[in-house]
Amino acid sequence: MKKIEHALIMAAGRGMRMMPLTNDIPKPMIPFEGSTLIAHGIQEIKKHVPNIHITVGYKGAVLAEHVIKIGVTSVFNTEGKGNSWWIYNTLIKYLNEPVFVLTCDNVVEIDFASLSEEYYKCGEPAGVIVPVAPIKGFDGDYIFKNGNVVNRISRTDVADIYCSGIQIINPVKVNALTSPTESFYEVWQQLIAKQQLYCSSFQPKKWLAIDTMQQLQAASGKK
Repeated sequence: MKKIEHALIMAAGRGMRMMPLTNDIPKPMIPFEGSTLIAHGIQEIKKHVPNIHITVGYKGAVLAEHVIKIGVTSVFNTEGKGNSWWIYNTLIKYLNEPVFVLTCDNVVEIDFASLSEEYYKCGEPAGVIVPVAPIKGFDGDYIFKNGNVVNRISRTDVADIYCSGIQIINPVKVNALTSPTESFYEVWQQLIAKQQLYCSSFQPKKWLAIDTMQQLQAASGKK
């Protein structure tokens, strides 16, 4: 079975809702389970995917040094750019193969092998988004689909699944099918128009978004 060889963790955010802690350290380096939030994610992903790439922004030099010590393949500075800028403006754009895309502020448990198998069975589309069931208190982009093909994403109309922030993209295919944009929402809209955005049948076994100190404490099992 073919295996996905690359993953990218987006870790450039400011972490405004976790101030004042993030005044001194970037959000991905917040202490978590005896390590840091991003180190925890990297170690989990490295069990399944050999090449891990990171985008950095706020306090990027500090974060880059941190993840290089952990052992990542590459680091891209995307400070001041939107969340999809790296697809069109870094060396990643030359990868003509699937890349798992995750965010540093999600604590997840994913069946990478099943997702990889499904991706290839779907005909290797330009993009696949991984859904989760809506969670009270978390805003999201709701997914509407026909089979596995996404035909609409809405921030206002409610569906029974929404985007988890986890996806698989082929950068070469995305560059060929879309005009450069700094917003993943706009990337998705362009792929939907080409019927090249799919929705996975699998949901994460565990999915926690960490945007506040309360959510961090809950994820850590603290009160």
